[in-house]
Amino acid sequence: MNLSHSSSNLPPVLAGPILRRLDAQRLNLWLVGSSALSLELLLEPQGAPAHRIALDAGQCRIVPIGKHAFIHFIDVQLADPLPLDTLVFYDLILHSACETEQNIADWAPHLLHQGQTRPSLVLSSRADNLMFGSCRKPHHASRDGLAQADRVLSEHISHADMRPALLMLAGDQIYADDVAGPMLAAIHALIERLGLFGEYLEGAVVSDSESLYRHPASYYRRADLLPAFKSNEDLRERFFGGVEKPIFTTANAHNHLVTLAEVLAMYLLVWSPTAWQIIGEPTPPELSAEHHQRWQRESLALEGFRQDLPQAARLLAHVQTLMIFDDHDITDDWNLSAKWESTAYGHPFSRQIVGNALVAYMLCQAWGNRPDVFEPVLDTVNAWTRSPDEHHRLDHATQDALIKELLDFRQWDYVLRTQPTLIVLDTRTRRWHNRRLPSRPSGLMDWESLTELQHELLDERAAVIVSPTPMFGVKLIEVIQRVCTYAGFALTVDAENWMAHRGAANTMLNIFRHSRTPGNYVILSGDVHYSFVYDVQVRHSKHIPHIWQVTSSGIKNEFPEGLLNWLDRLNRWLYSPRSPLNWFTQRRDLSITPRLPDQRQHGERVWNGSGLGQIWLDDQGRPARVLHHNANKKPPTEFLPPEQGTER
Repeated sequence: MNLSHSSSNLPPVLAGPILRRLDAQRLNLWLVGSSALSLELLLEPQGAPAHRIALDAGQCRIVPIGKHAFIHFIDVQLADPLPLDTLVFYDLILHSACETEQNIADWAPHLLHQGQTRPSLVLSSRADNLMFGSCRKPHHASRDGLAQADRVLSEHISHADMRPALLMLAGDQIYADDVAGPMLAAIHALIERLGLFGEYLEGAVVSDSESLYRHPASYYRRADLLPAFKSNEDLRERFFGGVEKPIFTTANAHNHLVTLAEVLAMYLLVWSPTAWQIIGEPTPPELSAEHHQRWQRESLALEGFRQDLPQAARLLAHVQTLMIFDDHDITDDWNLSAKWESTAYGHPFSRQIVGNALVAYMLCQAWGNRPDVFEPVLDTVNAWTRSPDEHHRLDHATQDALIKELLDFRQWDYVLRTQPTLIVLDTRTRRWHNRRLPSRPSGLMDWESLTELQHELLDERAAVIVSPTPMFGVKLIEVIQRVCTYAGFALTVDAENWMAHRGAANTMLNIFRHSRTPGNYVILSGDVHYSFVYDVQVRHSKHIPHIWQVTSSGIKNEFPEGLLNWLDRLNRWLYSPRSPLNWFTQRRDLSITPRLPDQRQHGERVWNGSGLGQIWLDDQGRPARVLHHNANKKPPTEFLPPEQGTER
């Protein structure tokens, strides 16, 4: 791979800034530069003078990921707190060797709203206006919900009291396991353009990343890269098989990302229009007629994604953005069962595939949620990536040790002591295994992590819990998942829901019943590719909590429309609030009332359409209003409270 490109004709900033965790005395921002940048942060609260902070090594950690790519982790602690509920204009000023200054308006004008000379942020005193969503697949045919959210934001850009407190991305920010051919070509072009570091591969037909990129099976046939041993058949199915899922979706794993450079390039391409501008139009490799037709279809869908990308990037530069992984950020059905884990982590190639995606997640997502816990890991990564070998490949032994450290890491979850408290769950890495039947789906959280959740909730009046998978889902779909699991097809139907594991389900319900846990819960979720809102009460408890399950999915993904209509209709018939069938499920302890979408035509309880959710909470932490901002630019869909949403 040719690494002779100079950074002199590259833009200084390749992606970002993205506003990550923010409070009045500490600001965290993320960006990627084509070199190690000399930066100043300018802050100007409305009505107050601007002040500039030169970012030294203690406030801006820089980690190289390629010859011309450097992640900047900006972490600024302020002596004087910023005002709350006030517009704060900010800028990142670049200083070049010739002593010139460039502002965001110079190097990223697409990040500015009309009439604005700088981006702005708002530090809200309450977390009572939240945007949220999940599942953003670039080559899905729908428009991008992040771009629609930016249009909504632009209407209130000058009104601090109407701006959301934060944007919560609840999983599948990228699809590492479901990649379009043209996207993979763009990834490889960006790797070459930026000189992203290569690596050695263990347990594959190819020995290193460069050989992988050149291999004839690199596009649409990555299953062929595993050695032809019988012991690898499960791995082929897990990672590259393209498992057919007729009930939910078709997972195309044939272009599954493998190397760290591929995953990092994917992040740049889903968050920044600049990354596309420096590579031009992806060139198709030599393909069969069938794959060439597929390439053309995927190119068309990606073109719409690229058109929306400047608006999506602008949203991330104006709203505090928090994130948590779900499976597609790493690989489909990640840690579904104990058997899945032993199969995946028992082979060096699949462990490296998972580990590379987890390293990229840490660098691009997790750090900004909880910066302090990642300082030691960043030290390791920084030492590792600063010393590639003469072939620009990273040391394999260090990579293997880093992957092992992250696979054992137990602090991906986090808590914000806002009003109300926001608790973001890790439902992927601390699972409750079925020891007796290891092929059965694991509980989404084990007993220890659920106990820690209960501790975080003690004596809180209200809480917002982010669970990537809904705690209370569409019952009929959960029943179908359960039946398929007993028949041995858990992988086929994504059989992951809270009620699939009795221990996890019962422990969760007991937490809600606890006398010292909150009276009001809002649970924000995604994952399922449709949106719905349930009002839930737990029966048989002196302390009767009120729970609202609010699900918005996907940002750029949808459920097959005809199938969802039938499932929704059957679910209304079989599992209505008064149905006796509920007594044969975990719902015998629950009273569940759906909130109906105001744009329903035939009594639908779920809403199918790409977009982003928004919820407003009252001073008791209860939902005052719930909207789904439709990515197709149609008016938002509102989920009506039971007294307003009568059937029709």
